[in-house]
Amino acid sequence: MLTGLEDVDPHLSAERAFIALTEDLARRHKAKRIDQYYPDTGPLRRELYSVHTRFFAAGYEYRERAIIAGNRIGKSELGAYEMACHLTGQYPPWWEGARFINPVRAWAAGDTTQTVRDIGQFKLLGPPGEHGTGMIPGSLIVGKPKSKAGSVPDAIEVVQVRHISGGISTLVFKSYDQGRRSFQGTHQDIIWLDEECPEDVYTECLLRTMDTMEGNGAGRVTLTFTPLMGLTPIVLSFLPGGKVPDGQESIGDKYLIMAGWDDAPHLAPAEKTALLKACPAHQRLARSKGVPQLGSGAIYPILEEDITVRDFEMPIHWPRAYAMDVGWNNTAAIWGAWDRDTDTLYIYAAYKRGQVEPAVHSAAIKAKGDWIPGVVDPASRGRSQKDGTQLMQEYTDAGLELSPALNAVEAGIHKVYTGLSEGRIKVFASLSILFDEYRIYRRDEKGKIVKTFDHLMDCLRYLVMSGRDVAIINHKVYQPPSWKDRLKKLSSGNRAGLTHMSF
Repeated sequence: MLTGLEDVDPHLSAERAFIALTEDLARRHKAKRIDQYYPDTGPLRRELYSVHTRFFAAGYEYRERAIIAGNRIGKSELGAYEMACHLTGQYPPWWEGARFINPVRAWAAGDTTQTVRDIGQFKLLGPPGEHGTGMIPGSLIVGKPKSKAGSVPDAIEVVQVRHISGGISTLVFKSYDQGRRSFQGTHQDIIWLDEECPEDVYTECLLRTMDTMEGNGAGRVTLTFTPLMGLTPIVLSFLPGGKVPDGQESIGDKYLIMAGWDDAPHLAPAEKTALLKACPAHQRLARSKGVPQLGSGAIYPILEEDITVRDFEMPIHWPRAYAMDVGWNNTAAIWGAWDRDTDTLYIYAAYKRGQVEPAVHSAAIKAKGDWIPGVVDPASRGRSQKDGTQLMQEYTDAGLELSPALNAVEAGIHKVYTGLSEGRIKVFASLSILFDEYRIYRRDEKGKIVKTFDHLMDCLRYLVMSGRDVAIINHKVYQPPSWKDRLKKLSSGNRAGLTHMSF
């Protein structure tokens, strides 16, 4: 049996030989770091990391995979582990994901050259001066990794790795700050994007991996990131409507896993508590659970759960109104009722449909209550869905009672935000189509409102700004008590209350 003493100089003293042996064993242990991950047994055994192993297995079928996760759950280790397996062709016995039987061409990318050096490069190669102590076994690194030109010391550009087939795999480290053009060019078999990338960079990566993977038709692109930028185009491509899937992991031809601290057995409860306290309030969901709910560009950065109420039958004496946004691609409306005792607006119904005539929309709106008046986008007075006639007039002719809404955009947004944050605007839980827009209603990097998928959000603004002025009670089913009726209800001991009554 080999003990490791075979490499120790026999002329050394026993003490020095022991020290040399210990150092040699430590070196060998560091050089096989990949073997320490996902073991069969122990407190960090593989079965406790089902999120990671499911992600690996999904690579067999899906060419686009993302793990959108909280911090410290091991997503970068996951990305580095899979990359090392593909570069070397050495897969563990339990591996169910994609396999490359030949050497691969690969990219590993991140935000900047410095973050790539500190995260991706560190995970794969080890720290500077100790290359070969990362996920890629040192014995399989061919020659000396090529340094990257520039001002970031110790940054590596290219590393070559011996593949089990006998050939050589090539890994290139890239960064998003190099721009889209740097991601053009040659085909790649595997691309690992650690942290979210710009949309144009992601598109280039998809193009680079088309029709490159022998036996599977295309290469693989994996993303591992915490969604601190909110509902960006990349996040929305994996989370349609910005909604976190309930147990669903395949989104069309894409694969997504959401993961949080509860999926990381290496995090102790006390550590989770400390980490959460250290996070700003608006980032806690993203950093702990990977939920991209409160991005920096969110116009209404208020949790859905804080504005949602269960549907209930509203009192008939609450005045009601609706607000409408018109257009050929989408016409939308929302209905609200005011609880005047608490000064609270309840949004209780919503409608959205595209590419039908005004008569169809009018019928759907009147079905919610043909006695309810509405306010509408004031621009509808000067345009039509199709032929240039005044659209507001078309809807009026169809039987809707409409008034132009006040369309002061920023003032309206401020008023809605104030109402939401103070608990004076509530939304029925059943209005999923409204929440789908609410999640992604945001500003771009220049501070401008993103004018896509926002029709119901415009309606909400119109209703808050102008709806109360037109809201009425359905007098067919409710007649307010007369002053004589109210007098009768007063007991003799409550006559003093007369001075406080409003007639």
